[in-house]
Amino acid sequence: MDLVQLRTFLAVFRTGSLTAGAVQVGLSQPTVTTQIQALERHLGRPLFERLPRGVTPTAAGHELAARVGGPLEELEAIVSGAATDRAAPPEPPVLLGGPAEMLAAKIVPALSPLVADGVRLTVSTGLTDELLARLHSGALDLVFATTRPRGRTVLAEPLVDEEFLLVAAPSIADRIDTERLRAEGPIALDGIPLVSYAADLPILRRYWRHVFETRLETEPALIVGDLRAVLAAVIAGAGISVLPHYLCGRERADGTLVTLLDPADPPINTGFLARRVGAPSRPHVDLVRARLVAAARSWRAGCDA
Repeated sequence: MDLVQLRTFLAVFRTGSLTAGAVQVGLSQPTVTTQIQALERHLGRPLFERLPRGVTPTAAGHELAARVGGPLEELEAIVSGAATDRAAPPEPPVLLGGPAEMLAAKIVPALSPLVADGVRLTVSTGLTDELLARLHSGALDLVFATTRPRGRTVLAEPLVDEEFLLVAAPSIADRIDTERLRAEGPIALDGIPLVSYAADLPILRRYWRHVFETRLETEPALIVGDLRAVLAAVIAGAGISVLPHYLCGRERADGTLVTLLDPADPPINTGFLARRVGAPSRPHVDLVRARLVAAARSWRAGCDA
């Protein structure tokens, strides 16, 4: 048993992940696994229980952490004090994930001032479930999630409400009797093509259920897997669609897109900013989180600010 193994053990203990612990101590995951196994052989007891995602300390792990945590922190403080004349190593990039559309429209622009101040960012796009799995494993620091994360290992705070709008280009809107649409519902849309980002029309179906209180049975005329491309197709006159307010505010303001309905209770989806419970504190991660929370105050439900 040596100090390197104990330092590695504490990193895994505090992050709940071999991968995240490896990042914290600057080693590869196989090296961290080997060190933990060597420590367990020396003590004759398992220190962690391996889970499908991450690890959890055993009773022996908790006991060892309580015994060595304080002394190791004191040693590191002494070493850090002796090295104050050395240049501090740069902070690693903040690893952030989210849906491509929200990242492009809101999140990346909001974080640009931090980049100018020296904060490094690595941004990944993807679906919420996939990104949360990467957050659990330590491969991401923060995730913008379009659904509330479950479980006690993730802390999620509501960040912004996305209001959904039924929209069309003016040339398509002119063909729709909006008075009849308000009075009779989607029967007034018969013959108008639907544009969706997925074959099962998730956003459109939700709008139909929430606003019209009916099930949408129509097949989409155009499927394109990016809401920005859906927006472009609707502006070009391909058909109608349902889009988040934040994505089409400019187009609605300049008249290239028209809102067909203004329901008193529009469908809204809450986006959450998620981070791992017990992850080591890092100043730049904290800065990114604080910046997004502050910026989101101007992103009121579906706001185009």
